[in-house]
Amino acid sequence: MNASSRRSGGLLEGLYKVFMRRTSVYATFVIVGALVGERAVDYGVHKLWEKNNVGKRYEDIPVLGQRTSDE
Repeated sequence: MNASSRRSGGLLEGLYKVFMRRTSVYATFVIVGALVGERAVDYGVHKLWEKNNVGKRYEDIPVLGQRTSDE
């Protein structure tokens, strides 16, 4: 197999060259990816929870926290 018959480039090879060649860059990529992914999932679940509980939350009930004045 000579060099001209091999494909040069490709998505996985490009990712390897950018992110996985050095351990420090790979570890940083994994840590930052985990933090960004966690924030995205947290935001999505929070919005889904709010959408499913409209009108049932403490902030949505107008009479909560109001007392009659008997004094």
